[in-house]
Amino acid sequence: MEVNNYTTNSEQETIELGRKFAEDLKPGDLVLFYGDLGSGKTEFIKGICEHFQVDELVTSPTFTIMNQYAGEFGDYELPIYHVDLYRIKSKDELGEIGLQDCLFSDDAIKLIEWAEKAHSLLPDTQYKVKISFDPDDEYKRLIDISYQKED
Repeated sequence: MEVNNYTTNSEQETIELGRKFAEDLKPGDLVLFYGDLGSGKTEFIKGICEHFQVDELVTSPTFTIMNQYAGEFGDYELPIYHVDLYRIKSKDELGEIGLQDCLFSDDAIKLIEWAEKAHSLLPDTQYKVKISFDPDDEYKRLIDISYQKED
């Protein structure tokens, strides 16, 4: 698995990197996000949504758990699921929110923050975006992007 490393120096640069990253996404893709609170996961997702011309306000669904946006992919509407598992405490709760249905939707792009809380429910083919703070600069983010394909 190849890992690409990036550094951004502002929220706007993180959004721009998300927009550039989205150029390779297609319906059915799953992107898992890892990083501490405030690290920039939602900013990166804003960039992805901008690429797909989402008109709605993109915010982290911390309390609602899942937002669905309408994006554009070529000539048709592209559903984008934005899931935030921060408040999830157990595997049972994942079933209650319908995560399985979301994960295996072939016509949507799925973006999952706090993906480590999804336990073993995640398919093997996925992108991983890990965002961390630079210890020397509070505005700088270190972003590692990898792609894992099913064996």
